[in-house]
Amino acid sequence: MEFWIWVSSSLAILIHFGIFLSIAFRVIMIRPANGVALAWLLLVASAPFAGAAIYLLIGERRIGWRRFEGILTIRSDMTRIFNAANTQSLTAVDWSIHPPACRAVDQVGQRLCGLPTVCGSSYELYDDTADVLQLIARDIDQAKTNVLMEFYIWHEGGLADQVTEALIRAAGRGVYCLVLVDDLGAAAWWKGKQPRRLREAGVHLRSALPVGLVRTLIGRNDLRLHRKIVVIDNQIAWTGSMNLVDPRFFKQDAGVGQWVDAMVRLTGAVITPLAAVIVGDWALETNGRVEDEMRKARIELSEATGKADIQVVPSGPGESGDALLQMLLALINSAQREVIMTTPYLVPDDSLLRAIRGAAARGVKTSLVVPEKVDSLLTRYASRSYFDDLLTAGVHIYLYRDGLLHTKSITVDNYMSMFGTVNLDMRSIWLNYEVALFLYNEEFTSELSRLQQAYMRDSDAVEISEWQKRRLSQRVLENAFRLISPLL
Repeated sequence: MEFWIWVSSSLAILIHFGIFLSIAFRVIMIRPANGVALAWLLLVASAPFAGAAIYLLIGERRIGWRRFEGILTIRSDMTRIFNAANTQSLTAVDWSIHPPACRAVDQVGQRLCGLPTVCGSSYELYDDTADVLQLIARDIDQAKTNVLMEFYIWHEGGLADQVTEALIRAAGRGVYCLVLVDDLGAAAWWKGKQPRRLREAGVHLRSALPVGLVRTLIGRNDLRLHRKIVVIDNQIAWTGSMNLVDPRFFKQDAGVGQWVDAMVRLTGAVITPLAAVIVGDWALETNGRVEDEMRKARIELSEATGKADIQVVPSGPGESGDALLQMLLALINSAQREVIMTTPYLVPDDSLLRAIRGAAARGVKTSLVVPEKVDSLLTRYASRSYFDDLLTAGVHIYLYRDGLLHTKSITVDNYMSMFGTVNLDMRSIWLNYEVALFLYNEEFTSELSRLQQAYMRDSDAVEISEWQKRRLSQRVLENAFRLISPLL
């Protein structure tokens, strides 16, 4: 008996050693950040078999060969769309009217993901979710040609149901309605009655990135479609941080208060790239072509109507590499006087953390607004582990009191801003499919800055002297959660 125990133990050790060497070779060849690589190697070595299983599940941004091929096809289609926009002078931005930093950020987006800024758009910024839901429903009720939508979460109840009913009415009068909703983010909604009603009405409805065993074998289940976009009649678009939910009826038992969001209603040249993002995501899920889907939806190039120059940057695994991160770094590093950031989830990678600290250290007034309470225990503690580094560098941190502040925004020197679905965390930068607007426009940036300052007035400033008095047990917990944050 002892002999067989020795044999089985030795065999298990050899298998574990072989698995470790295989994963170590894989980690070395894909070259993640040093801290991430060492964390994975430590986990795989110290937790036989379980560590390897976790690595195979979430260790790499696996998207599957078919999706990777689809993304390459969509890039080609998108290039042709932007070339057509170029011939109509929609990308002929007059950079002489902007500070040089704007052109620099634009070039990062163009060179790393091939997405130029379009000129000639108008905007209306909204921070009342009731108004947003009612206005989206009104815009859908006035639609004549198409309604394209994609969201991470769709949730029944309250004013969100007005949007659902408006979609049903639009499909009933012959409007082409296409709706893409994340499979996991809206898991409860998919089990309800509304998806069936939408399909019966003629809405083209599909779940994005479906989860399940098959998906686990070919790619990661936690890569999510986090975008929130509505496009109507090639004339109107909505995007921002808000899911298709009425906050009065959403996650009321989470203990964080109502979610606080902002959305922008857009017209003009920016409509076409936003529509292309939705159709591209649809094509990925259906193995179609962007150009074919655009013809079905009767999508046309939008005309320039307005003065805002806007760059639409979709990001995600297989799509843009580190382009989004590079643009965020360029944006923050360009600040000379002031940078204000709002995010519900703060788990930055080292480069982003250094950029924020560097801005404050060189004398830029740097402010960060985060919610006092968040719906993720991991994020709550991990994010607060960064406060010491930020406060010591001179960053002003504000804890928003009146709910879960969900708006994702950055303003720089009142002339350039980022607004969209992107959190300042590693999940948004590396794992989620996001969409961000980079706006080179003083008027919009000033308006967004006023909203950020309103958030600050409803917040409590974190004082470094008080923060450093917190209990040792809390510090240990924060730093422990921070250690595993690169693995998520």
